[in-house]
Amino acid sequence: MGCDGGTIPKRHELVKGPRKVEKADKNAELVAKWHYCALSQEKLRRPIVACELGRLYNKDAIIEFLLDKSADKTPMKAASHIKSIKNVTELKLADNPAWSGDKESIKGDKYDDMQSARFICPVVGLEMNGRHRFCFLRNCGCVFSERALKEIKSEVCHKCGVPFQEEDVIILNGNKEDVEVLKKRMEDRRLKSKLEKKSKKSKSAESASQQGTTEDSPGPSKAKDRKDCISSSSGEKKQVILTRRSDIGNSSVPGKVNKASATTTKRSIADSEKSEAYKSIFTSHSSAKRSKEECSNWVTHTAYCF
Repeated sequence: MGCDGGTIPKRHELVKGPRKVEKADKNAELVAKWHYCALSQEKLRRPIVACELGRLYNKDAIIEFLLDKSADKTPMKAASHIKSIKNVTELKLADNPAWSGDKESIKGDKYDDMQSARFICPVVGLEMNGRHRFCFLRNCGCVFSERALKEIKSEVCHKCGVPFQEEDVIILNGNKEDVEVLKKRMEDRRLKSKLEKKSKKSKSAESASQQGTTEDSPGPSKAKDRKDCISSSSGEKKQVILTRRSDIGNSSVPGKVNKASATTTKRSIADSEKSEAYKSIFTSHSSAKRSKEECSNWVTHTAYCF
């Protein structure tokens, strides 16, 4: 059973045991989360947005994902919860003055420090490389380290002064527990917005129906305008006749004058006990009428030709 050369094999060389679980490199994971887009796997470049679960994306990649409505669209787990551009927030990041960028590592003759971050916390100065926990405010999009929010407690943003609540703080690239909490908040927030929209629609429908009922049913002013004329006689039944003042005196169409009102005005002027000088102002007076000799033989447009 020996090998050539008189060597004796050992047990671990002949018997294969269980394979060891390969552990992912933590540094590589941090670089992938904090330096690359979670959707397109490209390097993060401004404008940078974050979803309600704390993942980082390029805004261009999100817009292309939302506009692509083809049937062959591949489902993306990283962006399955994003339904519109309103579900993401554009981040206001503070640049790191010590970061030189990718210019030095173009030739490949210098060491590329992957732990150096492009952005830092504007309050404490910690680098946003994954070694420290960072979060952003959903109202304004400002990014801070969790240490800054804990040390300087306030209900107003340290950078822009916008008020916020604890629910508006979203942790960037958090662990599984943080993602579960953020997912629950996201579902509650969306359910609340749906209920508010439904309540607004129901209120608008109720107001429209109330306006229609008020137009159809007579109000107190209309009820007062009606007259109840009751005529009773011995041996005859009582008859109730309802009439409206608007149907008798006023016309609903503008520009038209009721005949009854016109006749009443003419009679009132002719039969009134006014002076002759006052009556001579109107065309219905005898002095305004012309005799047959004064009238012309052709039709004219004057109002005095009768």
